[in-house]
Amino acid sequence: MRPLMLALLAALLFGASTPASKVLLGELSPFQLAGLLYLGAALGTAPSAWKVRRAKRGSRIDSKSRWRLAGAVFFGGVVGPVLVLLALRSSTSASIALLLNLEIAATAVLGVLFFREHIGRWGWAGIAIGFLAGVLLSSAGGVTGMWAGVLVAAACAAWGIDNHLTALIDGLIPAEATAWKGLVAGATNVTIGLALEPLGGSELHVLLALGLGALSYGASIVLYVLSAQQLGATRAQVAFSSAPFLGAALSFVLLGEPLLWRHVAAAPLLLVGIAILFFDRHEHEHTHEALEHVHDHTHDDGHHDHAHPGLPPSTRHTHAHRHVGVTHGHRHLSDLHHRHPH
Repeated sequence: MRPLMLALLAALLFGASTPASKVLLGELSPFQLAGLLYLGAALGTAPSAWKVRRAKRGSRIDSKSRWRLAGAVFFGGVVGPVLVLLALRSSTSASIALLLNLEIAATAVLGVLFFREHIGRWGWAGIAIGFLAGVLLSSAGGVTGMWAGVLVAAACAAWGIDNHLTALIDGLIPAEATAWKGLVAGATNVTIGLALEPLGGSELHVLLALGLGALSYGASIVLYVLSAQQLGATRAQVAFSSAPFLGAALSFVLLGEPLLWRHVAAAPLLLVGIAILFFDRHEHEHTHEALEHVHDHTHDDGHHDHAHPGLPPSTRHTHAHRHVGVTHGHRHLSDLHHRHPH
């Protein structure tokens, strides 16, 4: 139960960012708030990132990974959060929280188009259901609501690019990537925000924004990684996918936003779409070329069979390792080791 509770706590912290940001937008501009949230995320993940970096002293990421990190910082740290906050300023927190489920579908579609991933018929059905739910939610606010939906969809596409680029970075765990993203993107958006208009909030609002970022974008990632190390990535991700629904629930309870029939109809549609997409897998014979790289992994996934005496197979760890070439067939997702067209 402990790792499950860690995953749910991570989801709750991440979900709370939407209603809390709605309140802070009354004092801070979208650029200023986005920057402060991500600077807070850097603060929240800095201890874990520093601990890992000391353990990997002397190791460096290659030039391709540096460019991927730069792309992840731009799309995921600079563009994505500003678009969501612009949408949040003109729509209800509950609707935006539920619309954030579109990130999963956006990541899947971008994977097929640009990152050599595969989606089966059931996966496309899940994406279609999610899109239908998104249209249903956006239609609640007329033209303004539809525009907010477009902004969230664009933000989810930016985060989808971020997800793929981050997954391809060798040598960085999520806490390290988040620390870099938070520091660089946060400073960038704060600078842009202050150039566009003076700081509107007080010192208290700045501290609240930093604290929210440290908890919702920093601590939540650390808790999720801890959960995945003990629970397994699949089960932890299922638990963490409750974040948008928890965010919507907090919006109803804490902000007093009205519960509309569109929310009641869209929530189960999103849940079904996510479930179908998440469990869509395919099976065929495929070849893995010999490869040496660095990434976060376990030894119970069928692709990492090097020995670590005394280390449980499900324990996540990071180091340089080599894969020998192999041809085999099994059911799989389009993960780091299965980015082949089909």
